[in-house]
Amino acid sequence: MGEKPKTPEYPAYWEADVVLRDGTTAHLRPVRPEDASGLARMHEGQSQNSIYLRFFTFKSSLSRKELERFTRVDYRDRVAFVVLRGEEILGIGRYDRLDDPLEAEVAFNISDASQGKGIGSILMEHLAVAARENGIRRFTAEVLPENRKMLSVFQDTGFEVSRHFDDGVVAVAFSIDPTAQSRAVMESREHRAEARSVAELLAPEAVAVIGASRQWGSVGFALLQNIIEGGYTGPVYGINPEALEVSGMISRATLAEVPGPVDLAVIAVPEAEVPAVVQDCARHGVKGLLVVTTGYADAGREGLVRQRALVRQARANGMRVIGPASAGLINTAPEVSLNASVSPFLPVRGPVGLFSQSAVIGVTLFAAAHRRGIGLSSVLSAGNRADVSGNDAMQYFEDDPATGAVGVYLESVGNPRKFSRITRRLSRSKPVVVARSDVMGRRLPPGHETRTTQAPTGAVDSMLEQAGVIQVENHDDLMDLMQTVASQPLPVGRRVGVVGNSLALNRVVMDAVEHHGLTVTSTVLVSDLDAAHVVDQAVRAVGRAVSETIASGEVDALLVVTQAGMHQEVGDADRLAAAIEEASRGTSVTVLASLTGVLDLTYRSASLRGSGPSTEEGLQRGVPVFSSPEQAARVLSRLVWYSAWREAEAGVPVEPEGVDRDRAEDLIENWASRAHGTDLVRLTAAEAGELLGRYGIRVLPSARFTTEDEAVLAADRLGWPVAVKAVDSYLRHRLDLGGVRLNIVDAESLRRNVAQMRQVLEPFGSPGLEVQSMAPSGQACTITALEDPLLGPVVSFGIAGDAVDLLDDWVHRVPPLTNQDLDRMIRAPRAAAKLFGYGGLPAVDTDALQDLLARVAALKDDHPQVARIRFNPVLASDQGVTVLSADIEVANAAQRTDSARRAMRD
Repeated sequence: MGEKPKTPEYPAYWEADVVLRDGTTAHLRPVRPEDASGLARMHEGQSQNSIYLRFFTFKSSLSRKELERFTRVDYRDRVAFVVLRGEEILGIGRYDRLDDPLEAEVAFNISDASQGKGIGSILMEHLAVAARENGIRRFTAEVLPENRKMLSVFQDTGFEVSRHFDDGVVAVAFSIDPTAQSRAVMESREHRAEARSVAELLAPEAVAVIGASRQWGSVGFALLQNIIEGGYTGPVYGINPEALEVSGMISRATLAEVPGPVDLAVIAVPEAEVPAVVQDCARHGVKGLLVVTTGYADAGREGLVRQRALVRQARANGMRVIGPASAGLINTAPEVSLNASVSPFLPVRGPVGLFSQSAVIGVTLFAAAHRRGIGLSSVLSAGNRADVSGNDAMQYFEDDPATGAVGVYLESVGNPRKFSRITRRLSRSKPVVVARSDVMGRRLPPGHETRTTQAPTGAVDSMLEQAGVIQVENHDDLMDLMQTVASQPLPVGRRVGVVGNSLALNRVVMDAVEHHGLTVTSTVLVSDLDAAHVVDQAVRAVGRAVSETIASGEVDALLVVTQAGMHQEVGDADRLAAAIEEASRGTSVTVLASLTGVLDLTYRSASLRGSGPSTEEGLQRGVPVFSSPEQAARVLSRLVWYSAWREAEAGVPVEPEGVDRDRAEDLIENWASRAHGTDLVRLTAAEAGELLGRYGIRVLPSARFTTEDEAVLAADRLGWPVAVKAVDSYLRHRLDLGGVRLNIVDAESLRRNVAQMRQVLEPFGSPGLEVQSMAPSGQACTITALEDPLLGPVVSFGIAGDAVDLLDDWVHRVPPLTNQDLDRMIRAPRAAAKLFGYGGLPAVDTDALQDLLARVAALKDDHPQVARIRFNPVLASDQGVTVLSADIEVANAAQRTDSARRAMRD
């Protein structure tokens, strides 16, 4: 008897939760044999037309043989995915490898009720990723001409699709190698789906508070009361099986007693009761859950297990989850007026959208915005961030016309690559201000589950800077920025005017402005304010000075700073702030004020007034007021940086020419197979050279030797003149320590230098030596790239030597990179002046240097199995660049946080 065939191993890592076009969720996974009955039910529910379009004939039912073929696959040559809602199959997609091992035929079948929700596109993305993993590079399909929906699925993939009519069907074919266009299509669809899913949560047509309580001071009481008192425009239902009445309304025992559909369920029941509540919500078609209940990941490992189960349960039934341990959500739109939060008041309407994680931080931001009078469009507290995240919120904020600026308080970030690409796009139209701690990404706060970074210090900062994010350190700094962007136009330049009533104070302000890299182009001393009793005169004088300075056209921004004496009485500061606002209304100049020595603190909330945006630009009425000139100058400098970033060209993604990704992939997979677990495999010089050659990168050949005769033979082969270097990674660059000898022109000189070097290097452990052809002289640089568990690919650049070894003078970027990223990258290190003619030396070939960086970034972005690349040194000269040494390590690849398929964070 022959051996029993092995059961194919189920690829569980292909499973994913996905957001559909209508904002609901579903679960995608590889097909299993037990799906046969579900597939049969889906087929029986299809219309005759749908069956005909799929099978080119009518089949009232699928035979047992057909069901077995469709559900028993090997997950390599034959792969199928199903999209499920609960136990119901919404759609299925498959590929079958053809005689050409690089080609496979694909087919899809979407249930009638689920068509138009983007399921076909999602299946296509996941099939393409699985196929590439299995060595397939091309898809084909046959489609009836009248099946316009399926033809659109293929045509709208972003791949270059060819189609021709043959024997009554349309034959389509396309390469499934990812392209900039296919990635853009995927990201656009993902954006629309995720934005809509958050919009559905923020603008529900009906809300139920499950766990509503009659007990004053309880969370359930506060949530229901705040929704009612906030003036929510839709029906709200209190669900409590033990009370007949809550908050003046009839209580319902369950959702079954609610007279209509419910879009948002606010859950405030004990943790043990939540699973049953979620299941009840699923049965009644609830679209989203706001879970304020604690006791999940915030309660340790067992709580984390419960949290994962909660999210799986909700997503499998089409629902998104805010929380657990959320402080709630707010939407100030008059047509919604929803305050489903622990805040006792609905904020004033304004242009700022806020996102936070832990409930404590959320409450802090609510209160800070209220004290400062900052108008808000919407607020979302994600709590433990088990499902809805900052990425989701920003997708919504980007599309929301009422949101003009975004404030984010991050304690952790689950998908920084996605965060980077979303904020990079969002920052082009709206300021994004992010407050985070210095250890974010390196240490997780309670209740947060994600990876941590091992990237170099500063990599997270560089990622945010690359995306145009304005970074601050705490919630006070965050609110300083938000109150400014809520009410003021962005500065269009670095010219700053100063208006004040004290010569000494004006000098302090000028120093602060210049300290932050800005230029003072105008100063006005309002000198007729010599008595506290002439407040009205003082206010008018300051107003005139503000108007005249703005009208001069000499400033892009204006700081108004007055000392005590003119605003000691209650309300004086408010009158002065109002005069400054009146004088600057309608101007394009950014105006900030600092009223020093104020005893009446009410101006902090009065400085921004009104019930919402009141200018043509959607800005809130008012002028931001700070307690110190230094605060105002710091805020202004950050806005100037952001404005310059936004005005600069975004650039276009760089696609290096002459790249053979497929052959490189085959090489890397072969080498990585030698790795065990998390071990790294270091490539030999020949292997590294072969891989780099597939990306158009050449390493200057070198040869190690043991004897002087071997050195001479190597030099003859490589070509004279040559250099001799210590193999040790540190000594090989140190002329002063004897680790390098240059311009050796003949065999006799080579033998003499080798002998001398061995003597000099004996105290360092007698490292091995190698001989290498001489390269054109130039500036030594260092390029590294690594695969980080959190950030994914990170490329770093610096000027070799003490700048990077001792001073940490690196710049880091997350691929993919644009031409503008590359240009800024080589200019960012503090020692970069050496590349541009420093000390009378010729400037280096920056185009060649950027091209090398682009190729390294492409290699690292394409291949997560490449764990680390190090080029040290790279000699940059006016004739090009030369890579003198390349170290490469490969490993088993982990799943990146931002892959080439749509999948919700697990």
